[in-house]
Amino acid sequence: MNKLDFDTLLDNLETRVLVCCGSGGVGKTTTAAALALRAAERGRRVVVLTIDPARRLAQSLGLRELDNHPREVVVDGFEPKGELFAMMLDMRRTFDDMVLTHAGRDRADQILSNPFYQTISSSFSGTQEYMAMEKLGQLVAQDEWDLIIVDTPPSRSALDFLDAPQRLSTVLDGRFIRMLSAPARASGRGLLKIVGTGFSLFTRAVSTIVGGQLLQDASTFVQAFDSMFGGFRERAQRTYELLRSPGTGFVVVAAAEPDALREASYFVERLGAENMPLCGLVANRTHPVLATDLPAAKAVAAADELDRSGDAPLAAAVLRLHADRVAVADREKRLLARFTRAHPGVSLVGVPALPADVHDLDGLREIGRRLAGE
Repeated sequence: MNKLDFDTLLDNLETRVLVCCGSGGVGKTTTAAALALRAAERGRRVVVLTIDPARRLAQSLGLRELDNHPREVVVDGFEPKGELFAMMLDMRRTFDDMVLTHAGRDRADQILSNPFYQTISSSFSGTQEYMAMEKLGQLVAQDEWDLIIVDTPPSRSALDFLDAPQRLSTVLDGRFIRMLSAPARASGRGLLKIVGTGFSLFTRAVSTIVGGQLLQDASTFVQAFDSMFGGFRERAQRTYELLRSPGTGFVVVAAAEPDALREASYFVERLGAENMPLCGLVANRTHPVLATDLPAAKAVAAADELDRSGDAPLAAAVLRLHADRVAVADREKRLLARFTRAHPGVSLVGVPALPADVHDLDGLREIGRRLAGE
């Protein structure tokens, strides 16, 4: 098994972007924050972008809240060699900023006030994933940090954020929505003259299904957004190429559980298929056993003997606890060994579980030490 060396990775100035990905609930946000903290304490100027709306990252960093712009972490007792900034993605604000940047003032106002835009910018499938990548592209373009660490959205499908730019662009530039704007673009001639009654029947049918006002809002939105389509696709492609560049690295985070490791296998295979640079796997919240020569079976046998004698109930309970811990550790070792056999070239580091949830800098610092194998 190859050992994932995080300190070497963080100290390498050619490492500019780290993307923490994995299924939901495996500790991506904590891993991203711990890596950012450790990198800052080792001298990097770091910004960590979280997608987690629960504000756990802000609390762990000693901040009251995070917003859509990087905020420096300045806390009593925290004096890193470098600098640490943190932010939380505001999906709607990021979309608004993109419109304001790439459309004229009048056109931007028209788009931002459109009810159809307000719907897709806050709840359309894939919007959060796309805006996470849009924000990453913005941070890289600002060139203010020498390391950007991204906590990816909790997606049902493993790497939705890789597909989101193309999927959202395809939908917004798709035949159905483009047809909605056809009447206005045709100015009463051209296409309308060609499709005639057939198109009128189509629009009446769609109006019945989705509502006439929504249809009108969609048509108005597409007309206003029309000039941005090219830039939309171009930015998506630029960010996609950034994710494949040598300065980017993906860190797959998983629990030592069958479902999480199956998802991790999919991540690894998909990243390989997309030629994305994989750093390795973090097996999070593992339960290693302290060095001992006492196997689980012998511990259970000794506990049974003590129970029969009734002399040492506490010792028997400790022996049973030890047996349970050994069984869990052995199970995790088998699962990770199976993953390693399937992906022999993937570096791995196990991060033992802490006795309590991480809620402050000290907790993040401890996770960073465990990530580094200390």
